[in-house]
Amino acid sequence: MWLGKGGWLQVRETERQLDQQREANAKLKARNAALDADVRDLKTGSEAIEERARSELGMIRSDEVFFQLQPAGTPKTPPGK
Repeated sequence: MWLGKGGWLQVRETERQLDQQREANAKLKARNAALDADVRDLKTGSEAIEERARSELGMIRSDEVFFQLQPAGTPKTPPGK
């Protein structure tokens, strides 16, 4: 009953594996929900597309002014270099 096939130790190990798989599934479900929301935002609105263009591609609109601040102590680069 303790050590044989279907015994207490095997049941306990199977329950442990099941708990691990449930945790992994919950993480994947949350990730999938976030990706689904991103896809819906990209399909329906231009705000999500603009946000991605700004953050990932560094794009700005033609009527905006871009200022780039450098940390103190960073050597200044001459214009055009």
